[in-house]
Amino acid sequence: AGQGYPEPSPYDRRMFDQKLRHVGDRVAAVVAETLEIAQEALALVDVEYEVLPAVFTIDEAKRPGAPVVHNAEVEYVVGAPADLAAYNQGVDPREGRVIYQFPIHADPHRNLAASVNGGIGDIEKGFSEAEVIHEQTYESAQVQCTPVEPHVVYSRMEGERLVLHASTQVPWHVRRIIARILDIKENRLRVIKERVGGGFGSKQDMVLEEVAAFATWLTGRDVLYRYTREEEFVNSRTRHVMRVRVKLGAKKDGRLTAMQMDLEANTGPYGSHCLTVPMNACSKSLPLFMCDNVHFDVHTYYSNISPTGAYQGYGAPKGSFALQLAAAEMAEKLGMDPLEFIEKNRVREGAMLEILRCLGEGREGVPQLVHTCGLGPALEEGRKLINWGVKEESDDPDVKIGQGVVIVQQGSGLPGLDSANAAISMFGDGTFMLLSGGTDLGTGLDTVVVKLAAETLLIPMENVAVMSADTDATPFDVGAYASSGTYFSGGAALNAALKMKKMVIAEAAVMLQEPENHLELVYPGLVRGLSGEVTYEEIAQRTQCGTGRGQMIATAHFITDKGSFPYGAHFCEVAVDTRTGKVKLRKYFALQDAGTPINPELALGQIYGGVLKTIGHALYEEMIFDEQGRCLNPNFVDYKVPQMGDLPDEFKAVLIDTNDPFGPMGAKSISEISCNGAAPCIAAAIHDAVGIWVRSWPFTPEKILRALGRIS
Repeated sequence: AGQGYPEPSPYDRRMFDQKLRHVGDRVAAVVAETLEIAQEALALVDVEYEVLPAVFTIDEAKRPGAPVVHNAEVEYVVGAPADLAAYNQGVDPREGRVIYQFPIHADPHRNLAASVNGGIGDIEKGFSEAEVIHEQTYESAQVQCTPVEPHVVYSRMEGERLVLHASTQVPWHVRRIIARILDIKENRLRVIKERVGGGFGSKQDMVLEEVAAFATWLTGRDVLYRYTREEEFVNSRTRHVMRVRVKLGAKKDGRLTAMQMDLEANTGPYGSHCLTVPMNACSKSLPLFMCDNVHFDVHTYYSNISPTGAYQGYGAPKGSFALQLAAAEMAEKLGMDPLEFIEKNRVREGAMLEILRCLGEGREGVPQLVHTCGLGPALEEGRKLINWGVKEESDDPDVKIGQGVVIVQQGSGLPGLDSANAAISMFGDGTFMLLSGGTDLGTGLDTVVVKLAAETLLIPMENVAVMSADTDATPFDVGAYASSGTYFSGGAALNAALKMKKMVIAEAAVMLQEPENHLELVYPGLVRGLSGEVTYEEIAQRTQCGTGRGQMIATAHFITDKGSFPYGAHFCEVAVDTRTGKVKLRKYFALQDAGTPINPELALGQIYGGVLKTIGHALYEEMIFDEQGRCLNPNFVDYKVPQMGDLPDEFKAVLIDTNDPFGPMGAKSISEISCNGAAPCIAAAIHDAVGIWVRSWPFTPEKILRALGRIS
């Protein structure tokens, strides 16, 4: 997995192995002059398979005596408890001895890829104090990331150095991992992130880059490797399948006394993000409600489904679905309006999120103070937009109208773990080049960092060029994941621009022979003092000439242990046809606190895209497998993704303004949080319309009709 080193995901995969763990797993690679020759050569490869028993579901994987997905000899390389020596029994002679690195809480000989638990307060005491208890299980289906551009890489030799042109979210992680595979130093390898046609998390992992790199390293020849759409489905990355049991305890007045979340995840054949995605399902949902007694338990299992990994929202959409729908069900048991229940229990500014102490990503976490929270105005404005509590009547007596509301949150990168760097240099005509480590994958990050620099230096945006995500030319950045782009990469760009601003003023002070505190920057690119002014071009010419002090270059980084949490309130209205089971989304309002958005238009686009994507997850997206583990719908004909015709009749995103004290110019993240509301909001609205709870997505017409008793 493309995560910070040491990675919390297990090292459990060979580039080519003799044991295959899912339909579509690698057997061999063919390198040829043309695609046609490669396809002809592939047809000549004769493979003998011994078909082994398989497990596809969580229940199958954890059953005593179940077929073991990873049954090689196992070594726990990092932090291995002594009692794990017993796991080295039963070596499969077809695999030989393999060194695997697993998280501490794992038992691959029982198909357990990762596990963790924790909490705050006294959960038993909390439930004993409750006057009403709700307990229910919620499930999600396997869905694909569906970027328009499939995974693709072009590898070539440049002298004795290997160069990769990749569609990736994590160029520095790719460099580190491939250098390890090839057993070369990182300075022998360059990774250039090209324009990315969508990633959504699937390109956070190294999926195909190492095969092209290996082929080029062996042959010295250029290699182009590109997945087909079918390969995207069966070989790339999908959302982890999850089953979440939520237990809530509350007083009769609605105040929560206890929250418990028991989460089981299906990671598929390999443990990519098998610890952190399920943990994120807890850490991005539980802190939304203030409760003194909270406990979570996470278990992730290996199976033989298509590989899973990172996907926009990173577990939070499933945790949010479970907890928010459970809250709606608890409100019904209490006889409360769900909006009133939310208001009574929701997080507010000034709250200390103690639960985050035990929800670090593979390490001890840090409690965080909520400095800004836009939930109050978001809920108030959303209530007005949807006319909460007043439902329109349908002209068709078989069509029922319902409303739903949920609250959502995410993070802004990983405080205490992530880091970003940037550099800005002045050219001879007073324009600037910004070198950003940040990875723009269609999110507009390059625009954001340019805006931050231009705003700081008081110049037009066209006076700042940007180069990003080239491991040779730009400074280190962890990559595009965990909603870190604007917060971390933007923070580094802002800090570099602020350093450049000081350098510009210092040089102008010498030229104008005035104290620095008498000088100010003036748009569009000059420094003004009491006695006169100089342009940036004049400053550049002086510093770069033979009598100057050299070209001005400012480098900076951004790290923090402070969390900045975006919040949101989502409202929707649905029409449910009780004859057909079809759900029509009439209205959807997403009101989100992104701090102070650096680029409001891009921010709104992120909200619309994230919401629409998860409307698809909620209503119809689902990978379908046969009894042997073959995906039956690995294409855009049989696997349906949202299109223009699926837009709600009334669809509006609203930015709620807050000013974050730590983000660049007050900004927080925006994109991943947008994925967390659709499923629980639509499910709650379906219940409001026809009185049924649909607790697994997608909410297909068959499930609706079955719950209504129309079909068996």
